[in-house]
Amino acid sequence: MRYSNEQVRAAAEQLREKFEGLEEKQAIRRAPELTALYDQLKTMPPEGRAGFGKDVNVLKNEIEGWVKEHNLPILKRSAIDVTAPLDINSPKPELLSTQFGSRHPLMSELENILGIFARMGFTAVESRQLDDDYHMFTSLNFPQGHPARDEYDTFVTQEGLIAPAHTSVMQNRVLKNTKPPVRVVIPGRTFRNEDLDARHEHTFYQLEGIYVDKGINAGNLIATLKAFLEEYYGQTLEVKTQPFYFPFTEPSFEFTLSCPFCSKKGCNICSQSGWIELLGCGMIHPNVLKEGGIDPNEYTGFAWGCGIDRLVMMKNGIEDVRNFHSGNLNFLRQFS
Repeated sequence: MRYSNEQVRAAAEQLREKFEGLEEKQAIRRAPELTALYDQLKTMPPEGRAGFGKDVNVLKNEIEGWVKEHNLPILKRSAIDVTAPLDINSPKPELLSTQFGSRHPLMSELENILGIFARMGFTAVESRQLDDDYHMFTSLNFPQGHPARDEYDTFVTQEGLIAPAHTSVMQNRVLKNTKPPVRVVIPGRTFRNEDLDARHEHTFYQLEGIYVDKGINAGNLIATLKAFLEEYYGQTLEVKTQPFYFPFTEPSFEFTLSCPFCSKKGCNICSQSGWIELLGCGMIHPNVLKEGGIDPNEYTGFAWGCGIDRLVMMKNGIEDVRNFHSGNLNFLRQFS
């Protein structure tokens, strides 16, 4: 491409060389060499602005052509039928290069969270995305007629299966399949009939925790959660509990920690209170232990459930939980 202005021509050569070395080709649109040309255009005298501006626009169009040409092979790829049988003799489908993707922030942080609990002696068991009434309610001491059993409150399929509203659906399975001491965390996706806003989503990730052994008390619960949160946020935190009600724990608590962003001075994240209500927890109800095949006269334990989305929001100062599932690439690329 010919340019009447020598400075624009030199910038074009630099940009082309930079473009060839970029992994994310679209980043060339934000190159400082191009931005500098536009900044210079604003301060030029009127007599020289027209020719210079024309060359800059030509360069911009050329850059768009580079990006479009690079993406063209991706657009030509045929669709993949994920339901088609595939064996070693089948032709391999042409897949997109991994250089165009990155790990989702929730998955990256989940790996970090599980790593912390692994160092604390916990093993991980993945939750389910469809379950039954027994594991969702009966095994967790929900009485018949409890409002959570109503279809308007919980997603239920026509076949009677339930989209879990909490990863506690795995608690009975863990208790039956693990001989005490039990130290397990359960990550998984959960679903609730929520009015959507910046703090609430109908689909989110949750982490269940279970600890069962002889002589376990509420002090062990508070110390465990405090140790995890201080490691996760990298600072010393104050914590407190307040009474609450869950059918599957007795006593039950809401767990609150001092705001890690304002040191209890008050900010928008903690609604100026200095404290953040983070999760629900409590001592596992004797009926739940008994249903899981564990003698509540010999063993006690605690459990908690925490939204992973909320932990990550607080850690990164994210104001809207809906960003996680929006598919907004501008949001996701901040974590690549």
